[in-house]
Amino acid sequence: MSTDGRTTPAPRHRVLRIGGWVLAVLLVLVLVFLVWAHIVMQGTRSAALTVWRDDRVSVRDAGDSVVMTPTGTPDGVGVVFVPGAKVDAYAYMATFRQVVADGTTVVITKPTLNLAFFDTRALSVFQAHAPEVRTWAVGGHSLGGVRACQLADGPDVAGLLLLGSYCANDLSATDLDVLSVSGSRDGLSTPDKVAAAREELPSDATMTRVTGANHADFGAYGAQPGDRTATISPDEARRAITAAIESWVRDLR
Repeated sequence: MSTDGRTTPAPRHRVLRIGGWVLAVLLVLVLVFLVWAHIVMQGTRSAALTVWRDDRVSVRDAGDSVVMTPTGTPDGVGVVFVPGAKVDAYAYMATFRQVVADGTTVVITKPTLNLAFFDTRALSVFQAHAPEVRTWAVGGHSLGGVRACQLADGPDVAGLLLLGSYCANDLSATDLDVLSVSGSRDGLSTPDKVAAAREELPSDATMTRVTGANHADFGAYGAQPGDRTATISPDEARRAITAAIESWVRDLR
């Protein structure tokens, strides 16, 4: 306090010290987040090997995505698929193995920081990996499905595939061919959450529930925190999910 009774401003060095501490804390938080974001749920090795050994399916890493194409006659349909939060793109190869073997091209994206809501790239970035595709759809699992809903609202998208997911934006007035596959034992995208968001989809959307399947059954990456225990085997769940996707693809051809 000064001699005339007025309070003097805080010394500059104190302000700088506080500012330095704030900056240091922010830097630590950013580093912690970056480390956390890069710890992903890896694809199950045995499931991935099954795909690599299938001579009906070709797999290549395009840098920003994993591109799966049929080695036989293509059907002209392609799906850009967005992974769930912090799930390795390769974890979804087994999900689409039979679909690709049947002729459909699938481009599985690698989201920025492994989180779909950070990925602002246009759909065309991933479509460019398969210029021979005539009809495009977009899909996603969990948080990836929320991002897929945002990408689906475009003139060059014919369909939307939601696996253990739901939309946060209104697509009810669109003419999209929508398939939503959910699991009765999903502990994250629960049946109640999927039902509550049903109004965001077109009235003729196909809603399929796989009895006994959980959230992790839509990929092949092991158990996931917060999920419920499945009451059917991963193979049973995958067969049911594949059958639903194959039927949906036939409508897109």
